Amino acid sequence: MKKNLHPAYRPVVFRDPSVGYAFLTRSTLTSDKTVEWEDGKTYPVIDVDVSSASHPFYTGKGRILDTAGRVERFMERYGRTAS
Repeated sequence: MKKNLHPAYRPVVFRDPSVGYAFLTRSTLTSDKTVEWEDGKTYPVIDVDVSSASHPFYTGKGRILDTAGRVERFMERYGRTAS
């Protein structure tokens, strides 16, 4: 096998600052920022915009769209009737 072909696969902390949620996993991503984890070791940290702690699908705070009402408004606007 070729040497130095693959990037380093090491522990990294992914953090969602909007809700204060973070988890430690392994990744090939790199970062200049670091954070001290619960075990006392320092790991690179990647800030993410959305995680399972803040996404509406996982939190149950998603909105239900009224698709029937939208179809009716479309039909009224363009004067077509459903056949």
